[in-house]
Formats: sequence, structure tokens, C-alpha cells
Amino acid sequence: MAEDEQSGIEPRSFLTCVTEVAQLLGVGDVSMEPKDRHARHLAHAVRKPLLERASLSEEWFAPLMAAAVYDPDPSFCRWFVEPAVYAFGRRRVMAALVDYLRTGTDAERAGAVRAWYSAHVPLHADRSPAYAPGGVRDPALDEARDIKAAWLEASLRVFAEATDLQMRHRVLLDLPTSRAAYPPSLHELLESTLAPARVHPDPHVRRWAAAADHKGV
Repeated sequence: MAEDEQSGIEPRSFLTCVTEVAQLLGVGDVSMEPKDRHARHLAHAVRKPLLERASLSEEWFAPLMAAAVYDPDPSFCRWFVEPAVYAFGRRRVMAALVDYLRTGTDAERAGAVRAWYSAHVPLHADRSPAYAPGGVRDPALDEARDIKAAWLEASLRVFAEATDLQMRHRVLLDLPTSRAAYPPSLHELLESTLAPARVHPDPHVRRWAAAADHKGV
């Protein structure tokens, strides 16, 4: 029996995460759909109100990131990532995803990979009132070069350490194949990742390594 079952706590799921966001917004039960579709309907109900808020207090950050990570659909997790980027900054959102990738469960790591793409969403002053008062945004909120380097490092390490083939496959194929995309401090780690990737039993992983070799990595 799982620890959550023993303690009587409902296991974490997309539904529990999006319900927490909905409760913060004051959105009630909007659907009588079966449970497998209830979460998506609830997510749809909070999407627009989230982007319409001029600010989000600190208590919103963790629930938004959890909903983004637990959303199983890479197309829709943006509904939670985007308002978080506007309200809290791209840097903080990306750093949270790096933390999930480093220390999360395999399910959370997979969710972080899905959400990482959405964290690059372009920002426009007329998209959300949370952009900044007067339309002037502090560049420090979105400066994330070092966080992106941390993501590359965490992804390479997950590939080396993960025992689940799907997890290794997922993080590796999201990585660039050009050495120029990696800071010099990661070149040694990249080389040590390429060696097993070249002879990996999974053909997709071998193709990634071959593409990297073709680009002169």
C-alpha cells in the first residue's frame, strides 16, 4: 500500500493539482464529466481568469507549477506555465522546473520536460495585466541563461542515472545536438553522455548521438 493510501491523503494527480488552483481562484465544481475528463474541464475554467489577474500572491506559485508538471498534455500545460511566467518571471518558473527534474519522481520529471517548452513562451505587455505596471518589466525577472545551463546539466545527469528507459529517452531527445548550445563547463559531461548513447539499445537514443557526432560534437 502506498504511503498516501496509508495516511488517507489522496495521491497527487493532475485533478488534485488543478483543483487547488481552482480553489485559489474561487472557481467551483464546473463539470459533472467523468473523472478522466473532469480535470481538463476544470483547467479550461481557470485558464482565462489566471491570465486576467494583475498579480498573483506567493501562495499561487507552487500550485501553478504543480498543475503544470502534473498536466499530462504538453499542449495544455501552458495554461499554468504562462500565467506563472507573467506573474513571477521566467527565471523563477524555469528554476522550479529544474528542481523538479533534479529531485522529482519519474512522473514529475516527465512533467517538467513537458512544461519546459512552455516556459519559453514569448511575453507581450497586452497579453496579461501581470506583465508589469505601466508596461515596463524588470529584465531580471526573465534572465535565465544560467538556469537554462542548469537544465542542460540536470538532463544529462538524469540520462546517466535514471533506470527507466522511457525517462532516459525523454530527457535526452529534448537536448540539443550542437556542442555550441552547451557552456564549456558542461562539455565533459556531454562527452560522457555521448559515449553510452552511441551504443545504447534504443535506436532513438543512438540517432541523437549520431546527430551530435554529425555536428562535430
